[in-house]
Amino acid sequence: MVLAMIGFGIEDAFFKAATNSGGTSPGMGTLQYGLMAMLIYAALLRARGTPLWHPAFLQTRLLIRTGFELCGRIFFALSLAYTPLATTTAILQAAPLVVTLGAALVLREKVGPRRWIAMTVGFAGVLLILRPTADGLEANAIFAILGMIGFAGRDLATRTSPPQVHAHQLGILGFAVVTAAGLAILAFEPQPLALPTASAAFKITGTAICGVLGYSALTLAMRTGEVSVVAPFRYSRLLVALVLAVLLFGETPDALTLLGAAIIVASGTYTLLRRPGPRPQ
Repeated sequence: MVLAMIGFGIEDAFFKAATNSGGTSPGMGTLQYGLMAMLIYAALLRARGTPLWHPAFLQTRLLIRTGFELCGRIFFALSLAYTPLATTTAILQAAPLVVTLGAALVLREKVGPRRWIAMTVGFAGVLLILRPTADGLEANAIFAILGMIGFAGRDLATRTSPPQVHAHQLGILGFAVVTAAGLAILAFEPQPLALPTASAAFKITGTAICGVLGYSALTLAMRTGEVSVVAPFRYSRLLVALVLAVLLFGETPDALTLLGAAIIVASGTYTLLRRPGPRPQ
């Protein structure tokens, strides 16, 4: 799980560097990212002799998962392009809290009062980062919130995904959604269509490689480890993002942003550790 979060943190930094430099637009960068990652997974599946397509892709459970991932990919890409990396990643850390809320409301999982209180505290941490005013939320912050909701819905739907679908096939499906998200963003971008510069293309290549490594490590962690043990390590992504934001982009998160991030991590970790089930001896 830690390796997955390091991969995703570096992936985010590559994507932000490519789109911030003006070398490519968010839509074109997302499109290139999705296509390259799909090619990598296609090569891995061909090497195994496993088909790229699985009939279960059309099952309702995976279609719902695909819809949420499309939402998450579109708005997270826009947030990475237009919002500070530290802020985007901090808001994303609320996803496990939303997953727990969805599990209680949709899957009817039992959630005790202490976990409800922890989720409320975590939401307060999100508000510390967003700091809404009487005029409402900043538009770019809304991108991060919608992206977080999309990823939370995807993770919730993953709990019911068919086990016969290979992890690499899920990767093909996931990055096909990234490609579709790129096309959707391109359709609404005001600037003329243009290919990435050589520097931006190189950075998007790094995005794809790190994305595939992170996705594969995450799938392995969630399918083979105890969720209550491995899930709290998702918050290591925030540490990676904060370090990269300071070193690469010159960002200086203020005290309230850091406090809000710490509250989200603490409440989310507590919520996950309170998950019912046998405790390790």
